[in-house]
Amino acid sequence: MSNLAYLFKPKNIAVIGASSHPGKIGNIILKNLQEAKFAGDIYPVNPKAKNILNIPVYQSIDQLPNNIDLAVITIPRDLVVDALESLGKKGLKAAIVISAGFKEVGGAGYHLEERLIEIAKKYNIALLGPNCLGLINTHANLNATFAAGIPNKGNISFFSQSGALCVAILDWTLGTHIGFSKFISLGNKAALDETDMISYLGDDPETKVILGYIENVCSGQKFVQAATKVTKKKPVLIIKSGRTSAGAKAASSHTGAIAGSDQAYTAAFEKSGIIRVLEVENLFNLALAFSSQNLPKGPNLTIITNSGGPGIMAADICEQSCLQMTRLSNQTIEKLKATLPGYASLYNPIDIIGDADTTRYIETIDIIKDDPNTHAILVLLTPTSAIAPQITTLAKEIVNISKSLTKPIFCVFMGKYHVKEAQKILLNHDIPCYPFPEPAIYALETMFKYWEWTQKQPELIPAYPRNLELAAKVIEESKARNQKEIVEFQALQVLDAYNLPHPQTKLARSSQQAMQIAQEIGFPVVLKIASPNISHKTDVKGVIVNLNTPEEVKDAFVEITTRAQRRRPDAYIIGCLVQKMAPKGCKEVIVGFKRDEQFGPLLMFGLGGIYVEVLKDISFGLAPLSREEAKRMIKQIKSYLLLKGFRGEPPINFKALEDILLAMSQLSLDFTEIYEAEFNPVLVNQEQALVADVRFTIA
Repeated sequence: MSNLAYLFKPKNIAVIGASSHPGKIGNIILKNLQEAKFAGDIYPVNPKAKNILNIPVYQSIDQLPNNIDLAVITIPRDLVVDALESLGKKGLKAAIVISAGFKEVGGAGYHLEERLIEIAKKYNIALLGPNCLGLINTHANLNATFAAGIPNKGNISFFSQSGALCVAILDWTLGTHIGFSKFISLGNKAALDETDMISYLGDDPETKVILGYIENVCSGQKFVQAATKVTKKKPVLIIKSGRTSAGAKAASSHTGAIAGSDQAYTAAFEKSGIIRVLEVENLFNLALAFSSQNLPKGPNLTIITNSGGPGIMAADICEQSCLQMTRLSNQTIEKLKATLPGYASLYNPIDIIGDADTTRYIETIDIIKDDPNTHAILVLLTPTSAIAPQITTLAKEIVNISKSLTKPIFCVFMGKYHVKEAQKILLNHDIPCYPFPEPAIYALETMFKYWEWTQKQPELIPAYPRNLELAAKVIEESKARNQKEIVEFQALQVLDAYNLPHPQTKLARSSQQAMQIAQEIGFPVVLKIASPNISHKTDVKGVIVNLNTPEEVKDAFVEITTRAQRRRPDAYIIGCLVQKMAPKGCKEVIVGFKRDEQFGPLLMFGLGGIYVEVLKDISFGLAPLSREEAKRMIKQIKSYLLLKGFRGEPPINFKALEDILLAMSQLSLDFTEIYEAEFNPVLVNQEQALVADVRFTIA
């Protein structure tokens, strides 16, 4: 949106609904603009006042000068549409609609919000809200909110769909040293949404770290594309609420938004490089780390401690993460030997013993910072009697030594009373300091994973060969018959169109024909019920496996069709599919997709049987898949080792399985009318992967 910059850096602001009554929103916003020392012109609009807070008042919008940069609108809901129209005619660039009662209440409010969208498009107005708290830009001395206070200047920007959360977090920041660049309340997201904010902040030189709280995403694919570009330049950390069914229901009633599948959000964040955070406390711990320290350019962490127990605890936490305990170079160990007492532990974690003073800490840090194998440093301290009187001195020395460091340095000063002043010194000089090792190592691990993301080359989406005409013919014929599902005996042609291997399969309309086909295919065979009305064959016990003679096939045909007719008298029974039994030693996996409302096709992979139904051992990914993403989906399931080969078993043919995932990804993009698809099971061994059953659901 071309006028978005006027939202953050206006030269003049009109407050529509400015009030002379303290406590009214129109008065608070005017006061906040003054107290933030906004340098531009402020134009209060109120038909009943002449002067508010020593600022001359305009009685109507018509009296305002033309081409206002920003209007903050606080008037009653039913007046907002006409006000925005009048402002648009006068050349307004950007607007913040604080007023509530729009889409979030439904009915007339929904239609009024639609009118706001139309007006914003008509006059190219960058519209924030409605039903929002407003916006803060500390670098422009702009506080266009009705919240109390303004944070210190910094390089962290935060946007939120919840105005109440904005207020709480803003209040929290006022009690800390943490500085912010932008604070944005999105409200109902009538025009500007999270994608616009990520894109703008991605190019904002005053923002180093982007934080967000969202309840839903307006345009999933646009969001992923924008975030993928931005996360290569700066970290984006987001809390997504509505992870459970109860939470999703609450999110919908809160903003009138429809919550999407949580798995889809997780897959979208992973695909775009967004760091998903589950707790608000972790969000700001990570924000502090990213905003103040360099990224670790490798996984190796070196721990310096004056206490063995906490050092071992930190080492255990490190080993449970994707970080590694540094194997120090011989040269580093020799330097430590020459510096530390003989009873100190020279190997990581480096225990400099409880009688360590400031000098011993600083000498050790000075040696470790030059170790070629060390990518990050963790300084762990317990307030022993030897160091307690010197802790603030040590903090100042760490600040000094950090100025020349290119590697991240984190501190864990355990305790509260003796360390509180030192913690303040460190935090005020951009050195993260934590009371315990867990949050420090979590932050370093997250930073390292993000560094790995920035180093990744773009992954190519392979062009999957297929016969679109053949697949389309099957789908169109099913639609013409008003079928909601395309079941296996019809869907086999789609498999052929996408060159997907499957066991030799033929349709038998009689028991005699089934016997003949079984002899042609070769024993053993499987018989499956064939009916356009029965998608779940197990519901009617419509599958019999391992048939080895013509007589067994004949009996199985009669048994399956009779049972299906008895259990589903409404179903049209065509006959049975006769299918070649899979080779021995195959493992069953499932490959499928469901079309997510926000993000499009959400692909699913897992082991078949109880692994899917009971253990929920499943991975997800968004289409289109690259081959690397297909590999990651396979590796992400907990039972991956069973596919890799366990206790002497050979590994499966991973490339053949990847090809099936890629074909499913391509299919999901080719035919938007397919709402769900499932290959279940896919039979895979060390030689091949075969789609043994298939089902498509038509939207």
